[in-house]
Amino acid sequence: MDRLEAMTAIIAVAETGSISAASRRLKLPVATISRKVSELEARLKAQLFQRSSRRVTLTEAGRAYIDACRRIVEQVEDAERELSGEYRIPRGELAVTAPWGLGHTHLLPHTIAFLDAHPEISLRLKLTDTVVNIGDENFDVAVRVGPLPESSMIATRIGSIRTVVCASPSYLKARGRPKKPADLATHQCITIDDHKTPAAWKFVAGNRTRVVPITSRLCVNTSEAAVLAAIDGAGLARVMSYKMEAALRAKQLEIVLDPFEPAPLPVHILYPPRKPMPLKLRTFLNWMTPRLKAQFNAPGSAS
Repeated sequence: MDRLEAMTAIIAVAETGSISAASRRLKLPVATISRKVSELEARLKAQLFQRSSRRVTLTEAGRAYIDACRRIVEQVEDAERELSGEYRIPRGELAVTAPWGLGHTHLLPHTIAFLDAHPEISLRLKLTDTVVNIGDENFDVAVRVGPLPESSMIATRIGSIRTVVCASPSYLKARGRPKKPADLATHQCITIDDHKTPAAWKFVAGNRTRVVPITSRLCVNTSEAAVLAAIDGAGLARVMSYKMEAALRAKQLEIVLDPFEPAPLPVHILYPPRKPMPLKLRTFLNWMTPRLKAQFNAPGSAS
């Protein structure tokens, strides 16, 4: 039995909470992870995990042993990184995930410039609106929009995003500018939803949240489509502010009803704690964090 591999396996099981999740993180078959755990327990003559149909949790003996395993594995990984030069110059592969739209408009241009400046780093960028489990899928960095759940991740707030109602100047000239949410009753609205769901938008007035019914003559399945339709004068669209920033700067869209917007959503860049931090990761964070902060807080930004 390779004890270092077995230690790596039990650390993954402990951190992910299941053998199947550990197999995804380590990219090994479930049977292999299960066998390594069983062999290590047999060698130690101790049960490391309590197993149920839903989750695997550490026993008291397992909790004591896992801390020692982490120290050993971290020391070996540090030695390998030092030997490869990872702590002397930024090199190696990084894996980053971000929401689809924000990734295209904000993250991707900076990523290309980062790679140009650091030729020994390669980067895997996954843009998806599905929340990715960073630990399970071996990502180094994630950009998240919205409140963060409790976790061991290190998070840095880089800005906030408004949820805005917008329309083209031509539409507003023809139909009038709504002054309060109730005025939407006389307007055409573009929705991003299942057409079977009753159309309504939420607004805030004072300390109260109001749900306002709207008339939707056009329903699309992406906010990008809603922005394009609004530019063409199809009606009012409600989207995250970064989706329409380019159109706002080009004066193709205007924001309305801004006094009634809900609280902005926070945006964070987060990553798992690693000591010492690989130079490639530190270099990426030092490059990306101030640039995203500047972009989200730029003068004239809708963020």
